[in-house]
Amino acid sequence: MKFYNSIFFAALFICAICFTACKNEPKTIKQAEVSFIKEGELTLYKSTSDSIIAKLNIEVAKTSFEIETGLMYRDSMKENQGMLFVFDDIRERNFYMKNTRIPLDLIFLDHNKTVVSFQENAQPLDESSLPSNALAQFVLEVNAGLAEKWLLEVGDRMEYFEYKIVK
Repeated sequence: MKFYNSIFFAALFICAICFTACKNEPKTIKQAEVSFIKEGELTLYKSTSDSIIAKLNIEVAKTSFEIETGLMYRDSMKENQGMLFVFDDIRERNFYMKNTRIPLDLIFLDHNKTVVSFQENAQPLDESSLPSNALAQFVLEVNAGLAEKWLLEVGDRMEYFEYKIVK
């Protein structure tokens, strides 16, 4: 009987140590790194001269999940990269920077792929509304400061080509 009591108390002691040790360890969840996946190419043109403003490699957000996630959890993006949001309908759009770690310019385009407005220098992690202030079917997100650098204007236009990805 003493043998079984000794084993019982030894097991109880080991369990107590395990539970105590587990409580003191910090629990951290590591965010998986999200990397850029080139899904197409986009060119911006001046409305007045048809000269090329910029050429970009783009990721395309079309599904609900892709649209809701956007550029969240990214730590950087190259100057020649962007994300193009493609919607089925044209209406006023509102974006925000929740969980977005890099400052962005948001360029709103209508169904003719013409720039109707833009929001410059949207700040990381800011949940304030960033409205299109016009009807938009496309939204292009690029690094903050590029709209100014490109001298982007309402009326400029884009063309894009999306790769056919076979899964």
